[in-house]
Amino acid sequence: MKHQPAQGYCYRSLRQFLSLAKFSMRIVDHDEPSALEVTGQRKTLKIALGLNATMFVVEVTAGWLGNSMGLVAEGLDNLTDAAAYGVAMAAIGGSAMFKVRAATVSGSVLMLLGIGVLVEVARRAVHGEAPEGLLMIAVAAISLAVNWTVLRMLGKYRDSDVHLRATWIFTRADVIANVALIVSGIIVLCSGFRFVDLIVGAGIGLYVMKEAFEILRDARRRRPIG
Repeated sequence: MKHQPAQGYCYRSLRQFLSLAKFSMRIVDHDEPSALEVTGQRKTLKIALGLNATMFVVEVTAGWLGNSMGLVAEGLDNLTDAAAYGVAMAAIGGSAMFKVRAATVSGSVLMLLGIGVLVEVARRAVHGEAPEGLLMIAVAAISLAVNWTVLRMLGKYRDSDVHLRATWIFTRADVIANVALIVSGIIVLCSGFRFVDLIVGAGIGLYVMKEAFEILRDARRRRPIG
């Protein structure tokens, strides 16, 4: 899907697994954030929400006009991210159970999105047309810059409360998907091979489902006892 060596993919996956394993062994009881920290969290999430909502419109529009399932999938993912940021903002200052529920809702929606993307990829494999490679590259590059900026902003919350960690996981998936889209756009532009776009779209769908599972797993682990 991303046209990288299998061993490179396995190495990256192993690093992510070890990171998650290390994270799951940490004590998850966090002190309540101060008023200043809450203000900072809300500001960061508002910026992230606005950027993702904008990219949703840009990518879905470009994807439909350019016949790119990869762009459409990534645009829908951005819409889900924007919704997740909204849920996370609502959870700030809430109880531990509310935060867990907010993360559970986010993970469940993300799982449904991944399934929906796979269904649309299957439909387009039968009835689709060749995507516009240059458009894919241009839009994916803009989205990569936006998502990388948001990922850096959210980096401070990657080991924070479960609802904030979920937003960081969402954005990490977007960055990886953007890189894959740029690679597929180059392949389509150079060879005209349209199925690489469908492969990337399916890959994004599967990756989204993986991230959803990770969020739901974190939410289960942090559910208050009693």
